[in-house]
Amino acid sequence: MFAEYEDHDAVGLAGLVAQKAVSAEELLDAALARVGALNPLLNAVTLVQEETARRSIRAGLPSGPFAGVPFLLKDLGAEAVDFPTHLGSRLHRDTRYDYDSEIYLRLRDSGLVTFGRTTVPEGAIGAATEAVVYGGPTRNPWSLDHTPGGSSGGAAAAVAAGIVPAAHGSDGGGSVRIPASSCGLFGFKATRARLPDGPASGEAWGGMAIDGFLTRSVRDTAVLLDACEGPDLGAPYFPPPLGAGYRDAISRPPDRLRIALCDTTLTGAPLHPEARAAVHDAARLLADLGHHVEPALPRADTPAMMEAWTRIVACGTALSIRQTVAARGHALEPEEVEGVSRGAMAFAATLTGEDYLEALETVHAYGRQMAGFFLDWDILLTPTLAEPPARIGRFSHATEDYVGYRTGPDGIFAYSPFTVSFNASGQPAASVPLYWTPEGLPVGVQLAAAFGEDERLISLCAELETARPWFNRRPPVTLAGIARR
Repeated sequence: MFAEYEDHDAVGLAGLVAQKAVSAEELLDAALARVGALNPLLNAVTLVQEETARRSIRAGLPSGPFAGVPFLLKDLGAEAVDFPTHLGSRLHRDTRYDYDSEIYLRLRDSGLVTFGRTTVPEGAIGAATEAVVYGGPTRNPWSLDHTPGGSSGGAAAAVAAGIVPAAHGSDGGGSVRIPASSCGLFGFKATRARLPDGPASGEAWGGMAIDGFLTRSVRDTAVLLDACEGPDLGAPYFPPPLGAGYRDAISRPPDRLRIALCDTTLTGAPLHPEARAAVHDAARLLADLGHHVEPALPRADTPAMMEAWTRIVACGTALSIRQTVAARGHALEPEEVEGVSRGAMAFAATLTGEDYLEALETVHAYGRQMAGFFLDWDILLTPTLAEPPARIGRFSHATEDYVGYRTGPDGIFAYSPFTVSFNASGQPAASVPLYWTPEGLPVGVQLAAAFGEDERLISLCAELETARPWFNRRPPVTLAGIARR
């Protein structure tokens, strides 16, 4: 087995394959060995398709930037003929597709060797990954008692543990950034419509959801975004054009920027001391790098936006379930979906078409409010989460109180009060791993930029990575960590 597998990011591994220092088969063997050793602890990887991966290698891989590198798709979206899915739900168990999504085709053309999927919460509506269909919770390699986040929790756990150097995710309310923060990784949510949604849909959750990636290096995310960027056939809207692209953007530091520091929630509520410490630590680092940093809070109606988001996602959840049930021709059994999904269906049933359109208008108004803030500021700096990673079970989907689960005093929005703002506004935002608690839990910081300013944002993230490298900071649950026990 290739012993140096975890010493390289995905771009680095592809370089070794190109130099014939290692083969794609050897890299796949290394990834599968890590699944065998680590997945019983983490429960992060599902639906492994080893023979599909080996067949793709034998057929000859595209000569893209990741040729020969093992890869995992999130078990939600990225539809692909060769990769069945559970979509995080017993209702959707073993769903198969008769088409390949555009995002998957672009990933395949980059030379990646996909061999399975990663776990998600049912409906992707949670900040923890504990779906019943996978037989138990997905656990965080930094502490098995804590969640890796959600909804791309399996992807984050797999990357943090070294199973793969990078993995596919998606982000409709923080679902890349939350797990990135929880697992000490880099997670980037691009500007709305920067990545393709077709052919299954033109948008998800009213345009708030977008694909993305979990990586250990900024470079891997930049090259993945360049490989997948751009609208596909029939896209309902286009983002502002990029300049030279993401990889070019990380090759040089940005100009010195006006950075607004937010050390409360966006409504002014206090944070956990470790989250506040993380954001002040990042602010000092940015100031040391020559950026202008001072406190500022956007004047935007965040509570109204969060209520609108809750309505839109409830309607999306209900629609997905109803379409599946209608297609198979017999009624839904209560145990086929978890409590939060049943609650979302019940809540959606109380809403009218006018309510849904009003929610969309609220989200659009919020985007205009946030855009106004970024006339005076280049970057908004916040923690990614209001506290360190939650313990397993705190965000169980057993409850049917969907609204309370989202917006209650101990709900998802209290735990993650920052990330959804930039799904609503469509602006780019990233979680950067700069801080760990004394107990060894990662606490990410979020950086957000104006709509379309992806290159400026990722350039700043790369500058922070250079100033305080995190690539070699590894959790206890890795192959090497288990061997030392």
